[in-house]
Amino acid sequence: MSRIGKKPIAIPQGVKVTIEGNLVKVQGPKGALQTQVPGGIRVAQQDGHLVASRESDSHAALHGLTRALINNAVEGVTRGWTRDLEIVGIGYRAELKGKIVVFSLGYSHPIEYPLPEGITVTVDPKQTKLTVSGIDRQKVGQVAAEMRGLRPPDPYKNKGVRYAGERLKKKVGKTGAK
Repeated sequence: MSRIGKKPIAIPQGVKVTIEGNLVKVQGPKGALQTQVPGGIRVAQQDGHLVASRESDSHAALHGLTRALINNAVEGVTRGWTRDLEIVGIGYRAELKGKIVVFSLGYSHPIEYPLPEGITVTVDPKQTKLTVSGIDRQKVGQVAAEMRGLRPPDPYKNKGVRYAGERLKKKVGKTGAK
């Protein structure tokens, strides 16, 4: 049995869950999300909890996944998801102009990144720390990964855009010809 799939999902106060066929809709104080349930997996609501169950062992791989996706939706509409980014490098910075984040990352031109619907970004006053937030965990992670991909951390100088707390292994450069 899937250990994650067996865990019931507690429904917090103020969250409304509706199950319509293979679609689970979650509404909470921060917004609404819906999750598709694959065939062979059933989701039921039992005394304040959501329980995912599978029809047979051939659906074992999707059992824990479905439960995790529904749990992420419940967490998202109650608390939301955030991802912190740090910009390291002389002259590297980001600024917010409406729904567009403008990056200066050492290229000959500034890079404009339009924010998708449902995602908000805050930039600190030093313009070197960003916080990506939203209710959809997958979308928050994807936007943060795309921003990091604009200038991934360099292994030689450790400059670039990185996740907060990301540990990088610095490489040694050339030692010089003899």
